[in-house]
Amino acid sequence: MSEVTLGDVEEAGKVLKGVARETPLDRSRTFSELTSSELYLKLENLQKTGSFKTRGAYVKISSLSEAERRKGVVAASAGNHAQGVAYSASLLGVKSTIVMPEQASPAKVDATKGYGASLLLSGRTFDDAMRRAQEISRKEGKVLIHAFDDTKVISGQGTVGLEMADEQPELDEVVIPVGGGGLASGIAVAMKAINPKMKIIGVQSEAYPPVYRALGQERGGKKIAPAETLADGIAVKEPGKITLKLLKRYLDGVVLVNDAEIAKAIFLLLERAKTLAEPAGAAGLAAVLSGAVDVRGKKCAVVISGGNIDMYTLDQMVAKGLEMEHRLLRLEFTLADRPGALREIIDAVADAKANVVDVAHQRMGSNVPLGRATVVLSLETQNRSHTKRLMAGLAGAGLRYRVLR
Repeated sequence: MSEVTLGDVEEAGKVLKGVARETPLDRSRTFSELTSSELYLKLENLQKTGSFKTRGAYVKISSLSEAERRKGVVAASAGNHAQGVAYSASLLGVKSTIVMPEQASPAKVDATKGYGASLLLSGRTFDDAMRRAQEISRKEGKVLIHAFDDTKVISGQGTVGLEMADEQPELDEVVIPVGGGGLASGIAVAMKAINPKMKIIGVQSEAYPPVYRALGQERGGKKIAPAETLADGIAVKEPGKITLKLLKRYLDGVVLVNDAEIAKAIFLLLERAKTLAEPAGAAGLAAVLSGAVDVRGKKCAVVISGGNIDMYTLDQMVAKGLEMEHRLLRLEFTLADRPGALREIIDAVADAKANVVDVAHQRMGSNVPLGRATVVLSLETQNRSHTKRLMAGLAGAGLRYRVLR
């Protein structure tokens, strides 16, 4: 069976009662003003295990027979699905085996172990891990819990839509990150049944646009090849057969965002809304803030699908966000290797009332001319106009530099 109905999602909601959190649908004054809309954030980053994945995993495992439960379950995942399956299985007294790629985030590995799963690191990619999980399922009889291409999983994810429709029944538009399509298809099934006029928009990374491609939205017919992206939670090569069928039926469109737009959304969520999102989780807001989805004058909800972000990645995102907001500037100078040369630069920076965050001074290296030194300054600035005044002051002092990105 590949059909999912509103009744299925409602039944999943009963199963999840008292298990999954009914996460906030928070009206954001900041993002409403920035987008000239009435904008709400569905905060699934506050869900147990840090993402929506717990919903579908629990519904699927709870549907298994006693015989199936005794044999246990197995899943392949790079992060959020792993934690959702491990947590749900532990609640239901079912043994779980999780296969993760060898390069999986140590934080996600530790979190998955913490939920009681037997963990196996195998292969370099998610596809390698999935092949190993399928092999374990065949040999040991464990039920494979798919991350998205399963009607029970889709129904569980769709309960996010039920909650939004119940709290704000007059929404004009809902914007959802799309990887394999389980979340988007489940929400779309539920919300379109409740209000057929509501628009459902999916968001994918430019690096992984299979649903965008499948819906015939290639720009000028040009195929977009998979590339690298920080949004690993939606970096899926192909959607599921079940999910794609539902997405084609219910989605009103799919748009693309890039890593820089996602980084800005994460930064603004953290600074303005005090909310931490992972790259995939912030993709929907990135689409709205970038203008890829025009919500002006509309009542719109954006699903923040997860908040499990690696701390090193977060550091990069904050730095990138500061750069995009013209509050962090990195400049490279080549100066005479003599006493006082660096002082001239520091004085010019101080005159412009900028703050030095970091100094990297190098006198040796194949790229440093004899008798010269290279200095890279990381500077804290206030805004675009302050940055322009700083750069003008440096030029006025006869200092030559290169802006680093």
